Amino acid sequence: MVKNILVVDDSALMRRIICDIINTDNRFKVADIAKNGAEAFELLLDHKYDVVICDINMPKMTGLELLERLQKYRIKAKVIMVSTLAKEGAKETILALELGAFDFVTKPENFIEAKGNDFKQRLMNTLEVAAMFTIDKKLNEVIRPSFRSLKSSEPTTQVQSNVKKSLTRINTASNKIVALACSTGGPKSLQSVIPLLPKDLNSAVLIVQHMPAGFTNSLAQRLDEMSKVKVKEATEGEVVTIGCVYIAPGGFHMRVVKEGANHKIKLTKEEPIGGLRPCANILYESLTESSYDEIVCVVLTGMGADGTNGIKKLSNSKPVYVIAQDEKTCVVYGMPKTIAEAGLVDEVVPLDQVSQTITKNVGVR
Repeated sequence: MVKNILVVDDSALMRRIICDIINTDNRFKVADIAKNGAEAFELLLDHKYDVVICDINMPKMTGLELLERLQKYRIKAKVIMVSTLAKEGAKETILALELGAFDFVTKPENFIEAKGNDFKQRLMNTLEVAAMFTIDKKLNEVIRPSFRSLKSSEPTTQVQSNVKKSLTRINTASNKIVALACSTGGPKSLQSVIPLLPKDLNSAVLIVQHMPAGFTNSLAQRLDEMSKVKVKEATEGEVVTIGCVYIAPGGFHMRVVKEGANHKIKLTKEEPIGGLRPCANILYESLTESSYDEIVCVVLTGMGADGTNGIKKLSNSKPVYVIAQDEKTCVVYGMPKTIAEAGLVDEVVPLDQVSQTITKNVGVR
């Protein structure tokens, strides 16, 4: 069945470029266009679209204001934001993801880039992923952290059968580190994990979130504002410190290297792995040479299989404990599914239990 798309942009040129790109694929059809958020909202009141492609900065009603209104009136829509690479644009993009946007693509900086293959490929790849998953995945219901009592959730039978060992264990290792991987849906999901970690967490946390350069610093700043632990974009050569959360910068691979008594961050511009830079597999593989007694690996929502091969290699040389997000609370059940099917998972938990599961495994100081 052809997927109906709504394109929202105040620029007639960008509307034309986006429409032309989408209409070259017979799986998709631009059903309507809107020049601002107000027009889009009126259309969304009367029509259902499989995906909405939306600019952020527009007159009358911005993309952010549209997302807020959709939340207010509980209108479900899968929205892909088109964002500028400017610093302010990065902050707005993080806020858009927080407000329920499915994902984003960076806007081309000129007409030549707009007509180039790179923008077309990025837009269509994101559109394909969004269209593949139904709105019943409850993107707008992946809520912020809740401090109410948490109900336990059983994994599905298939995943449960792949959990590799009993959840009851005795582990006295004290020198641990947490390494977390996520992709589509990750920025908002991280807001349900990192702010709930205690200030005296007895571990550092390393995060690979698939994002382009220019956006991970804004993500780190936003999470830092919300959290008890320190959250920052990782920098070359800094010492990994207990109680700090390090986010791999977009456009770089992140490794951990042992140097004397310390572990340090190593950032490289090596070629993307499967189109990904940063790539979680690189981070996990680098930890094989570390002196940590155990690595707690966490895999959250995301398309694809990044993290599985790296954790598999890591588990051959180091004690690991693997936590995977459950299908029900994932925006895209790809990365957690792959790691579970590989038989590498120790515990499958819903998003609102990830933070307490991490804390349970690494302890507090």
